[in-house]
Amino acid sequence: MKEIDALIKQYALPHTIYITQPTMPDFERYSSMLKRIWETKWLSNYGEFHRELEQRLLHFLGVQYCSLFCNGTLALLSAMKALNLKGEVITTPFSFPATANVLKWLNLKPVFCDIEEKTFTINPENIKRLINKKTSAILPVHVYGYPCDVNAIQNIADTHGLKIIYDAAHAFGVRLNGTALVQYGDASMLSFHATKLFTTLEGGALIMKDEQLKREIDSLKNFGIVDEETVLRPGINAKMNEFQAAFGILQLEQVEHEIASRRHIHELYMNKLTSVPGIVLPSRNPNVKHNYGYFPILIKEEQYGMSRDALYSVLLRFNIHTRKYFYPLISSYSFFKRLSTTLSAHLPVAEQAAEQVLCLPIYGTLAHDTAKRIAEVIAILSEKYVL
Repeated sequence: MKEIDALIKQYALPHTIYITQPTMPDFERYSSMLKRIWETKWLSNYGEFHRELEQRLLHFLGVQYCSLFCNGTLALLSAMKALNLKGEVITTPFSFPATANVLKWLNLKPVFCDIEEKTFTINPENIKRLINKKTSAILPVHVYGYPCDVNAIQNIADTHGLKIIYDAAHAFGVRLNGTALVQYGDASMLSFHATKLFTTLEGGALIMKDEQLKREIDSLKNFGIVDEETVLRPGINAKMNEFQAAFGILQLEQVEHEIASRRHIHELYMNKLTSVPGIVLPSRNPNVKHNYGYFPILIKEEQYGMSRDALYSVLLRFNIHTRKYFYPLISSYSFFKRLSTTLSAHLPVAEQAAEQVLCLPIYGTLAHDTAKRIAEVIAILSEKYVL
């Protein structure tokens, strides 16, 4: 191993670089919208900014129905409740905790399915083997915004009479063959968390094609209320407020620029890291319009010269904060360990990905010189990289 201290002295960033950073809207414009909220005193419950953002998202995404939420987790939970799921739901262990946690909250049994090696998304062939008479739905995740095999999954669902709810938290603006990725399935959940490329501070949305499902979801997120005198179901409070919606309206105006800026960072990483031994770069699909929300690499220890965990720790000393998205697997959580599908033997691809994956910093305002330095450090730290 090259002398780390000497490399740190030469290559460390002068300040901490985090995995992501939100691109903020113009402060004066947001302030004027806040002034409007102060004047109307309408803070929540479907105010003018809520209605405006919902309509703008319909147009931007090219979808039929959209329902805004205070966060993506409650959006996902509400979709499952509205679709009246029972029994078992087949999902991936390679995701953020919320994906499977909502199943636990609804007393549904998660059945963990292995993933595809190139896209990190759920493997349709493995889905088939996990279906039984208790299966009611499939909960795939468009990991890093990479599309699942939506046609294969739809065929499986149609054959067995199953619902499909996509966790599309990473997939804002992604298109597959010109179609919005969130158009697939019975419903798709979007996350507008502060870490996402499009954010409403906290927030989320459900996208669906069925008008009746839209009405049910809107009722569920508003205490089950239908009108002033009618409550048809035991709902929850999951509405987006006016402060979030106003922020989102301004964010939406700059999201295409954000995606374009991230694409430049993505290409820079691809070019700088392509010849580094032991680094597997993201796969490319010419049929996909990406959003470049994440830049995941795999670290092959034998070829690279150190493990993923070692690289993660060393990069911190260079003031570079990466993330092990997603480690550990959801299936390893203590409250899921008794499930038969959590055994490592059933999830070899997911297990390997979780041990090797590392997501690099990527966001619209990341300076190109900084991104170059990050790539240079990763290259130089490989014992087998030739300077």
